[in-house]
Amino acid sequence: MGVQPPNRPGQMTAVMRAMSVVAGPKVLRIGLVQRGRIVEERVIKQRTTVTVGSSEKNMFVVPVPANMLPAQFKLFELINNDYFLNFTDGMQGRVALATGITDIAALRGQAKRVNNVAQVKLSEEARGKVVIGDCTFLFQFVTPPPIQPRPQLPLAVKGLTNQIDWALTIIAAFSFLLHFGFVGAMYSDWFDSVVSDGIDVGLLVDRNPNVPAVQVNEPTDATATAAATSTAAPTATAGNTKSTGGAAGPKGAVSEAKAAALAAQADAMQMAMLASLAGGSSVQGALNRSDIPPVDLSGAAASGAGVSPGSGDLRFGSGGSPVQGRGSGLAGLGGGTGGGGTGGAGVERRIEGPRGDAQVGGSTATVPISDADRVIAGLRGRFRQCYQQGLNSDPTMQGRVMIVAKVQPNGEVASADIGSNTGLSAGVAACIARHVKNAQFSAPGGGGSTIQIPVTFVQQNK
Repeated sequence: MGVQPPNRPGQMTAVMRAMSVVAGPKVLRIGLVQRGRIVEERVIKQRTTVTVGSSEKNMFVVPVPANMLPAQFKLFELINNDYFLNFTDGMQGRVALATGITDIAALRGQAKRVNNVAQVKLSEEARGKVVIGDCTFLFQFVTPPPIQPRPQLPLAVKGLTNQIDWALTIIAAFSFLLHFGFVGAMYSDWFDSVVSDGIDVGLLVDRNPNVPAVQVNEPTDATATAAATSTAAPTATAGNTKSTGGAAGPKGAVSEAKAAALAAQADAMQMAMLASLAGGSSVQGALNRSDIPPVDLSGAAASGAGVSPGSGDLRFGSGGSPVQGRGSGLAGLGGGTGGGGTGGAGVERRIEGPRGDAQVGGSTATVPISDADRVIAGLRGRFRQCYQQGLNSDPTMQGRVMIVAKVQPNGEVASADIGSNTGLSAGVAACIARHVKNAQFSAPGGGGSTIQIPVTFVQQNK
């Protein structure tokens, strides 16, 4: 057996021979050199015409004066799948052809002229350089690089996607979207009706027993209450007074605290009346006795000297003239205020101050808020409380206020300022702004929203 010679350097291996060799024409490889440096290099994979010049539409953009080269010049022109080198009189360089290396200046005489441009056909073995001003183009024909295959997914991933039942997946996705969307809509405020300005929010609160009622402190006028109570003071009649001088109590259904208050007021009134009549010792003795109820002063006066029950006149121990009364005893003295002397506690009359109403106008927002009208309508009762507190100090107060609220993206109110105030006190305006600051709106999203709330306050007709 013969000895196998060793592998020589440069010998192709089996792997190299198995690789596919790209067949077809060669392509251009062009390098651009400026000031001794390669600034750009390209392999023209698709055989096409190569243009140079100052225009941005060229394949190579070079700063060449217009008198030396037009804005777009076909340096390597493709004609019938063959490349031709075009050069002008201002170009220089050398080209290696099948006949040898030749200067462009020497080729200019034997080249074909097309529109004052010399044209030389290039073979696939041609190479060389072309100098245009400060730019130098180096070119040669090379084998085109192999075409890269398209990337593909691994077989494991392909098998997973093929096993998915897309019809069932799409149906399940729509089912989940429909069910969870319906449940979310039920728990949201989309289905809540907006309360208009014409509906009293208090009526809506009364219909729902779970909502705590808002306690409104009604104003009380001390002077009016005293005047109403004084007109309802009890008067004692002759029939209710015993012959022995005992005191007769009121027969009306009055609580103990109210009866004590009425008795104290009647005591003060009758003391003033007796003092104005210049009473003598008998009256003074009746007033000095602390064991006698102050309500029935006629009985107390009868227990002293100089008073005779049932006579209808009041006589004083000092010998003064009798005082004529409308009824029997001291009850006749109060005939002008107590009526016919029936002995009852009278009818209590309550005098109320002015009442106010809050009217909320149309609000405006930079970014729409879905439940803005509903939230503002729910604040009307609190606005009326603020206005009512102002009416207690100034019954003639009425006016209009503009609240500017900045709502954060999550629906909370960051600030509530007073934009304008006409006719209202600073305390009422601050109270309204405080209630708006504590409100909660739906999330407007984005960068939030700024809402303007006009509120007008007027007095209600009684």
